[in-house]
Order: sequence, then structure tokens, then C-alpha cells
Amino acid sequence: MRDIDINDYNYDLPSDLIAQYPVNERDKSQLLIFKENSIVKDSFSNIDQYIPPDSLLVFNNTRVIRARILFRKETGAVIEILCLEPLVPFDYALSLSSKESVEWKCIVGNLKKWKSGILMIQFKFNNNQYFLSAERLQSEGEAWRIKFSWNCKDMSFGEVIETTGHIPLPPYINRKDEAEDIERYQTVYSRIKGSVAAPTAGLHFTDHVFEKIKSRGIRSVELTLHVGAGTFQPVKADNIYDHEMHCEHFSIDINTIGILLENQGKIIPVGTTSVRTLESLYWLGVKLIQNPAESFPKLSLRQWEAYEMGTTISVTESLNALLNYLKERNLTKLQAATSIMIVPGYEFRLTNGMVTNFHQPRSTLLLLISAWTGYRWKNIYTFAVENKFRFLSYGDSSLLLK
Repeated sequence: MRDIDINDYNYDLPSDLIAQYPVNERDKSQLLIFKENSIVKDSFSNIDQYIPPDSLLVFNNTRVIRARILFRKETGAVIEILCLEPLVPFDYALSLSSKESVEWKCIVGNLKKWKSGILMIQFKFNNNQYFLSAERLQSEGEAWRIKFSWNCKDMSFGEVIETTGHIPLPPYINRKDEAEDIERYQTVYSRIKGSVAAPTAGLHFTDHVFEKIKSRGIRSVELTLHVGAGTFQPVKADNIYDHEMHCEHFSIDINTIGILLENQGKIIPVGTTSVRTLESLYWLGVKLIQNPAESFPKLSLRQWEAYEMGTTISVTESLNALLNYLKERNLTKLQAATSIMIVPGYEFRLTNGMVTNFHQPRSTLLLLISAWTGYRWKNIYTFAVENKFRFLSYGDSSLLLK
């Protein structure tokens, strides 16, 4: 990994191929199928025909929150605050359900225009006018700790930002969010609020596709990883070893871990967030075996830790270690964090295929795709460009099989 040059993971992406809107019907997007070095295209509605019948699909059920809040100062300057993750309370569910003030780690746009003071925005609820205020407390790396307060005791913070905030479309979608995005920038199975970006590989699935998949004996499970804005962070360093990977929080219940254990060799995650979660699971189990004293609240995986833990521990041993850990503590759900960066040379442990959209040049997501497909990623992306596939969040999909 110390020799990986991000410039080797570049390609020409015509701007007209970057999807600015979703297709009219979710499952009518194009699907690229890569299997045994061959590449074909079809409609996503036919994906069931290409997934091995005994597969287990893994979906990320996170739900995007309206995390982008626009405050206008008396001078007319607009300050954009993008909520990244809760700090007080630390838990997503507790913070979003809180009816008291909360603190979040945020990215602040137009910061130079906000030198001091408290920002305020007015909103209406039950025909009454209320205020949401934002106070800048301290820096958190390149982000800021922001305290949010509001004067409506009947509303939770989640309800307040649903009223005042905007869907945080990624920066390469060059338009303002619209009413359609409220529904279309969510998967149909999204449930657990917390993401500031959609797990876009899942945007193509519909009830009809799920029915076809189920009829072919393909099963599915869910996990939750809240996608952070770091997923769009460009790799600025030439050598990827110098790039700092973002941290994301995830949870997976004990029964799902058991199902993964029973279905080794058949697991196909939907989206790179699901891939990162599954691969992190293996390494967290390894950590427990190598260091049984690991404390649960601190269960996390650093960026390069997977590469530093040379191990012959099997997936069975690893997942059993996680199950035992949860059972000993009477816990039904594993909650952890991961900063894993999957790059060429990585050995996948729980991933046997993946469903994913097409990613930006020079991105950590493209490195993950290359780790899975090897040098053949260039053939896949050349095919996609030549066949006018739509790219990035609202774009088309691919099924990558070994």
C-alpha cells in the first residue's frame, strides 16, 4: 500500500455522464455484470438472473437525514452547516430523539462570514413560529463542534432538521435539492436515521425486484452503517498511505452475524458501505481473539489495522468470537466504528461479490473496486463510459462477481 499511487486510479469521466437526476423508475437503470472476465449489460430489473440462487444479499438500511441547514445572517451571507455525526448525546438515536439542545460535528460552509455570534433560522410547526439556533463551540479537525438549540419543547432534533434542513446531495450534483429527492435519495428499505449520504447501490431496488430475488431462493439480511460526508472526500495525496480515511459507525444484530457465519462463500453485499462493514466485522473478531480484554464501547478498526494484523484466523473463528462477546455481555447488537481503507492487495474475507454504482476517479471507492477486480477495473469502467452508463450517486449499477 505504501507504493500505491492514486494517479494510477484515474480515468476520463465526461461530465455529461454524471447523473444529475435519478431515472424515472428505480429498477430501469442500466446494470453492468462482470463475471469470469466477461462484461455484459442489462436492465437492473433483471439482476435476479445474474445473482447465484443460493446467495445472501446484505443491505445497509441507514436513512439519510436532512443534514444540510442553511442559515442567513443579517448581512445576507448564507452559512451552510452540514451535520456529520452526533457528539452530545453521542448516540444517533438519542441525539435525533432529544428534545434538549444537542452538539454535532459539522462542516461549515462560508465559515469566513461567521466570525462570531449565534445563527438563527425561523420555522413553523402547528401554525406557530419557532427558532433553531446554531452556536460554534470549537474546531474538530477540519470540522466544527456546533451546539443546536430550539424553542419548541414538543419537537425532537430529528423533527426540527426534517422541518428546517435540506437533503445533502453530493457536491457533483450541480443543483439544489428538490421535492423529488426527499424520496429518491433514499432506498425503499431505509429505516435507521443517521446518514448524510445515501448508500447509493441500494437506490435501484424496488418491491418488484425483491419479489423476483426471493422467488429465486436469494435471501437477504440488513445492517446499519451511517454514511459520512467523508465518502466524497477526494484523495489529495499522491500516495494513498498519506490519505486519512473517515470513520463511520455501524451496528449489526447478533442474529445477522449468525446468518453470515452459516452462509460463508455466498455473501454479496449491496454497496461499498456494506462491504466495509462486513470486512471490518472479520477484523474486529480477530482483535477480540488477539486481545480478549478489548472493551465494547471502544470496539473500532483503524485505517490500516487490518494490514498490520497478520493472521491465519478463519472467518468462523472470528465471527464466533464476536458472538461469544455479545452473549457474555447479554447484548443483542454489535455497535462499532470503522476507518478501514480497502486498497489493491487486500484479501477479502466475507465478500463474495458486490452490487455497486460507478465511482469517481482517484477516489477511495475506486480503490476498493480495484481491490476486488484487480486491473480489470479499467476494462469495466471503459465499457461503462463507451456504453453511456450514468455515473455516481444517481447513476447506474454494476454486479461484480468473481
